[in-house]
Parts: sequence; C-alpha cells; structure tokens
Amino acid sequence: MWQNGVKRKTLEYLICPSCLPEQSCLCPGNLCFGGEEIIEGCLACRRCGKTYPVCDGIACLGKDGNENLAASPYESPQALSTYLWTHYADLFGDPEVTKAYCEWAEQISPFSGTALDVGCATGRFSFEMSAKCDLVIGVDSSLSFVATARRIMEKRHLAFSVKEEGLIESERQFTLPPGWNSAKVDFVVADAEALPFRSGSFGCVASLNVIDKTPHPLEHMNEVCRVARPEKGQLLLSDPFSWSGRICPPENWLGGTLVDRFAGAGIDNVARLLAQAAPAWTISRRGAVWWKIRNHRNHFELIRSLFIKAQR
Repeated sequence: MWQNGVKRKTLEYLICPSCLPEQSCLCPGNLCFGGEEIIEGCLACRRCGKTYPVCDGIACLGKDGNENLAASPYESPQALSTYLWTHYADLFGDPEVTKAYCEWAEQISPFSGTALDVGCATGRFSFEMSAKCDLVIGVDSSLSFVATARRIMEKRHLAFSVKEEGLIESERQFTLPPGWNSAKVDFVVADAEALPFRSGSFGCVASLNVIDKTPHPLEHMNEVCRVARPEKGQLLLSDPFSWSGRICPPENWLGGTLVDRFAGAGIDNVARLLAQAAPAWTISRRGAVWWKIRNHRNHFELIRSLFIKAQR
C-alpha cells in the first residue's frame, strides 16, 4: 500500500458531518504519520462522540459511515475503469474522448486559497485545479474512487484495464502533465449532502455531475453554498439533470416536473436557488459541455452537462 496520507492542512478545515449545522471540531487520536501526512488513526467529535477512521492514508468522513459501500455500483471494478477512461483518456490520446474537463477548468479563474471538488470520482478536475490555487480537496462517497485518486496523486501515473468486448480487456496508461501539482491536492471520503468542512472555507467549489445523483439535491446545494467563501468565492455547478426515481423521489428533484416548487428545468431552478442564497451568487456564465462515458469499445454514453459559473 502506498504511504500517502491526509495532509495536515486538510485537518484545519474538518468538522463533524454528523453534527451539522453545528461546527464541531474533530480531534485527532492515535495518529500515525508518514512525514507530514497522516497514515493511520482516527478523528473524533467531542460533541457527539462519533469517530471517523483514517486507514491507509484515507480519511472516511461519511455522515452515515461506510457500511453500504459494498453495495454501491461505484465500488465495482467496471465503474472504476469507466471513470478512469472518462477522466484521463485525453492524456493517452484516445480519439473518442471529449474535452469536458478542460472546458470546465477554463471556467475557473486563478485565486489564492483552497478549492473543493465535490464528487471528484478519480480526481481529474482536482488535478486540473491544482494549477489555479494553493490547495485542492477532492471528496467522493466512493472509497474505490478516492483510493485510486490518491494513488494517482502519489505516483502521477497509472495503468488500468478497459473492457473491449465481453471478457476481453486491454491496458491503458497515462501520466499527469507537469503543470498539475499533485502535492497541492488531497482526497477524502465524504457525503455530498453533509460536507465535513467549516463554513466559508473555500475560494472555489465545484460540483460536476453530482446534483442528480444525490438523494436530497437541495441539501447538496445548501452544503455547496455553505462551505464557499461569503466574499470573493467562485462556484461551478454542472449537471445533465438526468433525474431518476431510483436515486431520489420526484418530490426531491430540483426540476423535471410540471408542478410544485421546482417545476420546470433543473438548470433554471439551480440558478434561482443561487440568486436566493445568503449571500447571493451572481451568475457570470451559463453553458454546456459534452461528457462521454465508455462502457466498452462499441458502447458509449454521450451526455450534455449544463453548467453555471457563479461568483460572490
């Protein structure tokens, strides 16, 4: 196992996700360090008594723990391979890939401070953002995704298998570009609806293709706004708004219905929520990027993800 752990700087931002909206500190316990990074131990909340483990350098800060990870489709080897291709296929010159992550990164202006990448998956956008700020923290609910992102962070290259057809696989490999400073990136396991970070911490927050994958999208929106700086903050939200009753009931959707509070298009309702936030966001740009998923060499999913870039 690689000896790459949680950065000390990351600890300064952490609070107990189970105590939200209270800002309850997490106290380190029985920590084992590898240089300046935490490899093993736990983080405990004095208010509620809950403890969060740090194992093999990964801090698991999910509000409800990680008991259901094995049942998650994002923990499968196929899901990991699919997301690695989606994130990094342009780095090994695959002609089928889109330039979605480059287009999203172009929306962010360089700034001094820390960025948060919510739903980071295997880390591509977090690495892109490392060229624009002082520190990037990527969070995802998938232990497999975060472990792989941390491995890429340390090694700066990765070889992985992709499905060609049936049981036939082939290998791909990539190396991070020199301009992406992986020393300025950290990854933790966390819940997009209960972010374990102090309010107003981040100069930039990104939520890419997350809103329609959460059981309570409004809670996710509230959390994204909460952890962003109240002044001089940037926000990038992008989503295809592929609402599904399997993920959350229609009454929780932020769009895609004809009645009730969030009738109409999801992107318009998100814009309205941002304008009503306290402090309010000013929308500087709206647009769309094409995003592609590869299931095997003859099966791709082409998705249009609508985005809003906003600032305070």
